[in-house]
Amino acid sequence: MKKSIYIIFLYLTIVGFSCSEDPPAIVSFEDTFQSTIYDYLEENKEEFSDFIEILKSGGIYKTLSAKNPFADGYTLFLPDNNAVQNFISQHQQYTTLNDLLNDQQYVNALSRYHVLTDAIHSNSFPFGAFPDPTLTNDLLTVSFIIGQDSSYYKINNQAAVVKPNTEVSNGFIHVIESMLEPVAYTSYEWLARQSDYSLFLEAVDLTGTRSLIDLDLKAPEQQGLPPVTVLVESNDILKASGIHTLEDLIDRISPDDSDYTNPSNPLYNFVGYHVLKNIYYIDDFQDESSNYNTNSEVPVLIDGLGNDIAINKGKQILDTIIAGQDTTFIDYIGFLYDESNVITKSGSIHFIDRLLELQSPTRTRITLQFLEEPVINSLRNNTGTFLLDNYRDNMLRLEWAADGLFFVMEGSESNATNDDYILTEGDFIIRYTIPQIVQGRYDLSVRANAYYRNNALIEVFIDGKKIGSTVDLTRGGSASRPFANKTVGTIIFNNYREHVVEIRSLIPGRFTWDYLRFDPV
Repeated sequence: MKKSIYIIFLYLTIVGFSCSEDPPAIVSFEDTFQSTIYDYLEENKEEFSDFIEILKSGGIYKTLSAKNPFADGYTLFLPDNNAVQNFISQHQQYTTLNDLLNDQQYVNALSRYHVLTDAIHSNSFPFGAFPDPTLTNDLLTVSFIIGQDSSYYKINNQAAVVKPNTEVSNGFIHVIESMLEPVAYTSYEWLARQSDYSLFLEAVDLTGTRSLIDLDLKAPEQQGLPPVTVLVESNDILKASGIHTLEDLIDRISPDDSDYTNPSNPLYNFVGYHVLKNIYYIDDFQDESSNYNTNSEVPVLIDGLGNDIAINKGKQILDTIIAGQDTTFIDYIGFLYDESNVITKSGSIHFIDRLLELQSPTRTRITLQFLEEPVINSLRNNTGTFLLDNYRDNMLRLEWAADGLFFVMEGSESNATNDDYILTEGDFIIRYTIPQIVQGRYDLSVRANAYYRNNALIEVFIDGKKIGSTVDLTRGGSASRPFANKTVGTIIFNNYREHVVEIRSLIPGRFTWDYLRFDPV
């Protein structure tokens, strides 16, 4: 099971064990505490001279000789000369290193794309996106590749780490076997470049849903749009379900309705069911069981509480495995972990091991942390306190009447979830348009700072109706754990749709809001 494999992998990493001499194998780390990243490169020019030229041309070589004024250091993913030459030989635009160096705009981005804005040892690598961005303000991802003879990390599904954890005075260096290429494609474009996803893309084109996954979120006209996560089956996975052509898929999903571009059409919903609203990486699904809103009429259930991360667990029997006297029923769709965590201009892509069809939704705990708000997601990349009033025109789901609304990213351990929260003080009204929630009865709670005497007393309304009684935020927490869940009341949702949650100060004061939670009852 995958979580057990993670533990084994981390153990192998710590002891520096591998059964293979292949380049991706994990090796022991080197400490050069008196040297900087710059010093290390200077001392190893023969091996890394090409990338040194890229760093120089990009204007950041000397930067790597200094301390990071905003964090513990830097992390450099360092390709050797072979990696640089292989990158150039496979690139259509460049034939020599000088060709690359003469493209100043590209080399500026390329050099900075290999440097994270904090010092990260491999023991702290996530199975997903690094918490700190690169110097280009992009995110990199990590996969754990567990082979029969070797175990190693892979960055952005592009480059295996061949020598991790050279520790220097201003960070860590991880030598990689390939260059990292900055994200250049939308999710649609990335899939179109791979021959094994043509059936899914044919369905996308037929239903007119290309715009869902062809987002360039850095383009001026699309900035502010929320990212998406695509779950996709390969052609081989579809063929295993008897789907060899687009016509086979239509016969399976929408045999009696040819109005494919209608949002109520089954094939349209099939495609939309594969596109989650917001960006998620594999580690975001771990230790959670939740309905994730999709671009179809229903959410998809992803359960990360077990050994494997399971999609629509218990909805149907997908396979039966008989071994001797033992019979195992496969009742969920799984992730192809090693291939997943692809970053694109639109968000992320993950690959799944069986046909994903719409299923009736199941009520689960819903925890809302403003992840649907692109502005707040972008601010999470940096520690600090940010005045949201400056971004009011770009907000999609938050409205407020208050004397300043702030987003705080602490960047240090606290008992606030993810070390971040929304903050205001005085007399306030905050409205949060929440995503769709499956119909049914839920207990509502608010997690907030509930320790200080100057905290507010609040009332909570959903779609204009007051829920429960007044919530006293002056008590419930402690000095070491000031954030606490405060029960509000019970709500019944009759329709699967968005709702507006409004929090008002009954007695003015400080309001430090961590999240909103709905528990099915």
